[in-house]
Amino acid sequence: VQLQASGGGLVQAGGSLRISCTASGRTFSWYPMHWFRQAPGKERDFVAAISWRGDSTYYSDSVKGRFTISRDNAKNTVYLQMNSLKPEDTAVYYCAAVQAAFGSPILNPHEATYWGQGTLVTVSS
Repeated sequence: VQLQASGGGLVQAGGSLRISCTASGRTFSWYPMHWFRQAPGKERDFVAAISWRGDSTYYSDSVKGRFTISRDNAKNTVYLQMNSLKPEDTAVYYCAAVQAAFGSPILNPHEATYWGQGTLVTVSS
């Protein structure tokens, strides 16, 4: 399984950015998808997840109400729309997938099997 993240960049506080992650190597629509992030000197944290059906979404408290995760199974792509960005959102954002199909999303990064290369989001104050 290959995951390719893109769309990161520099944005001012209060701005918006959408990052994407395109998957290849298996049937994308069978698997929940996830976004995690890692700020410099900190652990990798859960950001958002979406069920394999796309009918359930999960968010960390720090991004709830500002970020939206979605998926387009026809394009094998998961998105993270980030609005009202804050300097504390600055991090490398990673998409991640699990080994098992048709399961529930995970919140613990140690349970992820596949990782994208990460895309850097920098929010200036």
